[in-house]
Amino acid sequence: MIIDFWQLSRDPADKVCALIAQRVLGSGERLLIVSKDADQRQAIAKAMWKAEPASFLANAEAGGISDDRQPILLSETTQAANSASHVIYADGEYREADGFARTFLLFNDTTVEAARATWRALDGKDGLERSFFRQDGGKWIKVA
Repeated sequence: MIIDFWQLSRDPADKVCALIAQRVLGSGERLLIVSKDADQRQAIAKAMWKAEPASFLANAEAGGISDDRQPILLSETTQAANSASHVIYADGEYREADGFARTFLLFNDTTVEAARATWRALDGKDGLERSFFRQDGGKWIKVA
């Protein structure tokens, strides 16, 4: 499993989720976006509509009758009713979850200490590859 730590500085979580979602969907995969904050999930859903003028990123809040058909599902839990292979933890809180090939943990100044603790806790875990990304201007750069 791959776990990417993305330190938010310039762009908010909703914009970064849309960026990651474009890449995930572009590779033919499905995505689950997790946040305990309903307002944050709503902001992310709106950002998906504004991601690119030529297209939008179809998404839905979990709990609907067609969750299994959604390319992007937003939820407060890690239950991927859409069979997602990728998950974004948009609220900065890491959760142990099976079945995902790639995990993105977005964190900011408020959640940086929790992200550091998660990084240390995952150190040396078999079958796990960690990476750390930081924003430099408008570009994302892999630092570790």
